[in-house]
Amino acid sequence: MNPVFFTDRDLGKKFPGILRNAGLVVERHADHFEQDCPDPDWLSEVGRRGWIAITHDGRIRYKPNELAAVIEHRVALLVMIGAAPYPQLAHAFVNTKHRVLHFIERHAAPYIAKVYRPAAPDVEKNPASAGRIELWYPTKR
Repeated sequence: MNPVFFTDRDLGKKFPGILRNAGLVVERHADHFEQDCPDPDWLSEVGRRGWIAITHDGRIRYKPNELAAVIEHRVALLVMIGAAPYPQLAHAFVNTKHRVLHFIERHAAPYIAKVYRPAAPDVEKNPASAGRIELWYPTKR
């Protein structure tokens, strides 16, 4: 399976380009929606299309209407974690893509998962170090 990744507007223009250059199939928010499109609207369409959404908005899980859209429209949502320039986040995602793809294969939407950058000591030893991905919603019981 070759998933289609959808990048939210909050990740800018460089993030999707870096993912594309790494061989991933990427759709940008700006190519499908107006800048001020409410999150529940694009979440609905992303879910309908079966795309994997990527955002930097870590608060999305706590916004009732947005969480409801993730659930109702069966969205697979990945949240990039960390305060870093978007190109750095994109390279961390690319370095972690094998773990992300494995996660996607094992989990059925709807879900929200956090994608973390690798730890600084790991990057010092190996700049291509992978980060990790963890299920955030639904929580394990």
